[in-house]
Amino acid sequence: MGKLSDSEIQKKLPALDGWKYEAGALVHDYTFADFAEAFAFVVRLALLAEKADHHPDIDIRYNKLRVALISHDSGGVTARDVSMAAEIGKLSQH
Repeated sequence: MGKLSDSEIQKKLPALDGWKYEAGALVHDYTFADFAEAFAFVVRLALLAEKADHHPDIDIRYNKLRVALISHDSGGVTARDVSMAAEIGKLSQH
């Protein structure tokens, strides 16, 4: 899958609630009530990622969570990352 240009990524961002393009990746920062809530979200995200065989970078700090998507094999953000960001967005709405 081909790497998207910066302008292509910028056009897709408005449809990805809360996601931003930062340091060559799609990034979303979440804040939860506590560690247990943040970790529960990570478990749901991990199951989704495993099913899609597309694994985000995840950084969890107590109740703060940062998710970053990049297709390392393509050298940047691809349509696959955009799709995964949309799916992760659906998880956060539940």
